[in-house]
Amino acid sequence: MNPTVVKTVKIAIVLFITMVILMLPSTAFGIANLTVIQQRMIAIFVFAALMWILEGVPAWVTSVLIIVVMLFTVSDSAIATLIDPQYFSGIDVETIDKKGVEVVQLTGLIPYKDIIAAFADPVVMLFMGGFILALVASKSGVDVTLARYMLKPFGTNSKVVLLGFMLVTAIFSMFVSNTATAAMMLTFLAPVFKALPENERGRIALALAIPIGCNIGGIATPIGTPPNGIALGALKDAGINISFLDWLVIMTPLMLVILLIAWVLLLRMYKFTSDRLEFQIEGGAKPGWETNAIYIIMAVTILLWCGEKIFGINSYVVALFPVGAFTALGIVNSEDIKHIDWSVLWMVAGGFALGTGMKQSGLAKAMVESIPFDTFPVFAVLIGAGLLCWVLSTFISNSASAALLVPILITVGTGMSDQLAGIGGVTTLVVGVALCASFAMALPISTPPNAIAYSTGLVKTNQMAKVGVIMGIISMALGYGLLIVLGTMGVMDKF
Repeated sequence: MNPTVVKTVKIAIVLFITMVILMLPSTAFGIANLTVIQQRMIAIFVFAALMWILEGVPAWVTSVLIIVVMLFTVSDSAIATLIDPQYFSGIDVETIDKKGVEVVQLTGLIPYKDIIAAFADPVVMLFMGGFILALVASKSGVDVTLARYMLKPFGTNSKVVLLGFMLVTAIFSMFVSNTATAAMMLTFLAPVFKALPENERGRIALALAIPIGCNIGGIATPIGTPPNGIALGALKDAGINISFLDWLVIMTPLMLVILLIAWVLLLRMYKFTSDRLEFQIEGGAKPGWETNAIYIIMAVTILLWCGEKIFGINSYVVALFPVGAFTALGIVNSEDIKHIDWSVLWMVAGGFALGTGMKQSGLAKAMVESIPFDTFPVFAVLIGAGLLCWVLSTFISNSASAALLVPILITVGTGMSDQLAGIGGVTTLVVGVALCASFAMALPISTPPNAIAYSTGLVKTNQMAKVGVIMGIISMALGYGLLIVLGTMGVMDKF
């Protein structure tokens, strides 16, 4: 069937379901005293979920649509006919005049400034800083120079080189986009693939090392992958602030343990017959003041991020330091700015807008009061949410999965605060889901690094699925195990 027709059908289905939800009587939702604005937020949430899952349009487009639809239908600057007092009974109405236009402000409407602010949320700025660092490193060749020096200690032993590629890929993914990292590392490996005989099973291990290193490496820092930022932003709004260093200290050991397990698994499943692997990394940064400035600015940024509690500058503010420094020095120009991954930033912003809408419309509170979360088995909710996110992220964008589930889980965590208190509270619930989004790597469509590895022609879908499922289960077990242990010890309560 024609792809355009398929997408049109998907969009039509989503719109039909959304309209049905809007037209249902408020009593159909089982939430006491549900307002019109809250019902609209439910419809917007369902619209977002279905669009992200069915992918009628790109995920970032759905996020932008969420914000636009919210502004026109549930904000205090919505279309006048949609906020006419006759649609609301029992709600205090205050009419004010603004620039000659009568604006009706009703209880339950969301300030339009708060919705628009999702585009410039501090977490979005955190990613902006990370993208600028990655862009400059790639443009200048600093990333290639760093890769050459980082891989040199691993020598030529095939087993050790495999471990080296996984570790270096993971380290880059802590600060650079997974897609850019995968593309760069594959470039380095291309000559190795050509030199190895076609019957060398170790080639499969090398190809799979790239997506595994990218996906797992991203969990180690707040800017490593969008689900981390979505979780941090939601927790920040809930009054829980996790610093860059706190996240780094907790997640880096977990990342290293998972990578070591993955290394052993790859060696067992796709054992090398060649003992030596030799490769040459060409290119790199050119000597000069610009390169020196890049190294200094990158080092200062990372130092400030890690020393957040020492210097008293939060990580969101620090993220704008490299943006200002590189642009002031002319290292980043107007053409470079066009190459920032704006789609990811807008994708994250849509998730924040959903969370703002659920909270400020009163929907989140209404759900907590109407649904007996306190009767749910705590571990069933914890593991169930993780598995759901893992399954969704296997087939759709992990950013979309996190943006979809995190606002709900903040509400669930609030309703289960007593049961979750002993294992780290809502932090364990939300961070656990963010981790599970990154652990989904079973199919070529799961993440861009998976697709890049599959494009080499060295890896079959069933081979990727086998490794991805095994590593997903192991990673989720280790991730939740760590969070629960830290929560039991009271570490999570210190945020």
